[in-house]
This record gives sequence, structure tokens and C-alpha cells, in this order.
Amino acid sequence: MKRRAILAGLGTLAGLSMATAPGAWALGQIDPVQLKSVWTAWRNANLDVTGRVVDQLQRNASHSEGQGYGMLLAALAGDARAFAEMENWSRINLAIRPDNLMAWRWRADQPERVPDINNASDGDLFRAWALLKGAERFGNAEYRTRAGQITRDLVANCVTAHPGTGQPLLLPAVHGFQTPQGLIYNPSYAMPLAMTELAEAFSEPDLSAAASSGLAVAEQLAYGGVVPDWVEITASGVRSAQGFSFDAGYEAMRVPLFLVWSGHGGHLAVTRYAEAQRGAPRGEVATIISRDDGSIQTTSRNAGYAAVAALADCATQATVGSGIPPYVPSDPYYPATLHLFAMIAQMEAEPRCLPI
Repeated sequence: MKRRAILAGLGTLAGLSMATAPGAWALGQIDPVQLKSVWTAWRNANLDVTGRVVDQLQRNASHSEGQGYGMLLAALAGDARAFAEMENWSRINLAIRPDNLMAWRWRADQPERVPDINNASDGDLFRAWALLKGAERFGNAEYRTRAGQITRDLVANCVTAHPGTGQPLLLPAVHGFQTPQGLIYNPSYAMPLAMTELAEAFSEPDLSAAASSGLAVAEQLAYGGVVPDWVEITASGVRSAQGFSFDAGYEAMRVPLFLVWSGHGGHLAVTRYAEAQRGAPRGEVATIISRDDGSIQTTSRNAGYAAVAALADCATQATVGSGIPPYVPSDPYYPATLHLFAMIAQMEAEPRCLPI
């Protein structure tokens, strides 16, 4: 895919608005032509004929997260067939719990495909959001009904009280993340835009409150440096969680991405991430950043990770144009998915950060 040129006619860029013909792309909206192009490349590389999103680097496993991510992309791209295939595969293979949530992983390399039926709240969140979008895009009322069922069970089973403030907070899963002192929390599981849209659609104010609480936790963490992958939240504060990564790694890079996408590009967590990325060697992007001193532990040349870093960098500066690179179809599933998300976030939430 060729890098998109700066749109002509922006003039002085006051207000970053422009007149468009009916059906044409406007700043602040998704460009359907560009999205269809990169979506097709993503689908061909990561989706098998059964509707299973395959993570090649995880021994060809599939996760509820991947299914939800893929469904959201298909809904936004208008691919009804791929959307239905992913939803059907998810219902048959992962939605096997007594509630409406999904088991978190399907193993291609094991006789028992789903050895653990615990869920992952981010996977359920994105599937519900995708179904809501799919209902609107494809005119399918059943998708909306299913989205509501998932949302209600997610709130009932995975939203709990912050040990310190008492405000709602999204747990990573139904089981395994409560501690004697509080709870284990993953800041990247909270996607504010998804949470607030689902909360509004299905009258679930606790989910919207959990989005706000997640923003507050991310800000609290950002005062001390980059937001890490995992923390333990107690009544007395937030600290590292025993047995979990306290660096800003592959999970935490979703925090600035989701914040920008949700309209919070000025959030301190985005600033901290962008500042740390500026220390990466030229042509590389930091993939693990030390929480303690902000030093870069590992780097990558994957375009998808570079897209997230470029979006965060642009969101923190009063400039026009960003270094978001062209989509690379050969990128593995995870960076490839983050790349598409970064492109969508740029078009929807940060139109001045168009790639140049």
C-alpha cells in the first residue's frame, strides 16, 4: 500500500475541516478505500477458512482477543462474510462457558483445544463492541442482542470495586485476579471508547464508570513513568504485582493506542510512552521499556509497533503529520493488528496526524 499523501486543500488547517462530496471521506472519519485495502491484506494473512484468527508466533493458537479484534476490523471494513465466520467460530469454540463470555485461548497444538475456560475481559469487550458495530453495519438485530448479553455478563462478572476508591474497575478475568490485599489489574484491558459505547447502548453505567476509573489509574501510574503491563491495586496504592511484568511491554503499548483512539491523546500515559520511544535507535521501536528508569530493554523493526509509537508521538505534539509507516502484510498478527488500529485511531481521533 502506498503511503497516503497529505490531502490537498487543507489551507491553514484551521479546525482541520474540509467540505466533501456525499459519501467521500472527511477528516475525523475512516477512509473506506484505505481501510478495505489493508483489511484485505490482514485477513489474507491472519484468518483461516473456518473463521479462526491465527497467532502464528503463539504456536498457531487463537485467543478471544484476536477474535474480537478481527471482528471489529471486519465490521469497520464492511466485510459481512468474514465477520460472520469469525463470530460463528467464536461461538462454537470459545463461547463454551455457562455465561456469555468466552474461554480465552484455543490451542492448535494440543488434543484438548480449550484446557482453561477462564475468560479474558479484553477479548469479551472487543467481541461485544464488534457485535454492536456489526449490528449497525450489517443490519443484524441478533448481533446487537448478543452484544448486550456479553456486556451484561462482563459487567456482572468482571467489574469490581477499586480497593481504594470503591469505583468500578475492569478485572482481567472472572477468576484468578483477586489478591488478599486487592486485585491484579492490566491497564491495557480497559479500552475507554469501547466501554463507554457499550455502556450507553445497553444502559450499563458501571462499565462507563470503569472506563473513567481506568483513565484515573493510568494517570496515577504515568506520574511514576511509563504505564506497565500489570499492577496490583490495593487500598493503600498501586504497586508491582508478584509474578507479572512491571515493565511497559507488548501489552502496555495498547494503553497509548487505546487512549488516543478514545479521544484522550493528551493523557499523561500517552506522553510518557512517546517520551520513552524517542530514545529508541533510529529505525527501531521500543517493545519493552523499564518502568524503573525508562530505559529501553528490547526493540523491534515491525511496522505495526512503529505505527503505535508514531501515533503517540504526534498526539503529544502540536504538529501536522506523523511518521505512521505503510502497512506491512508480512508483519505477525499482533503488530499487524495494532497497525490497523493505529490507522483507524488516527483517522477517527487524530486527523492532523495523517501519515506523511
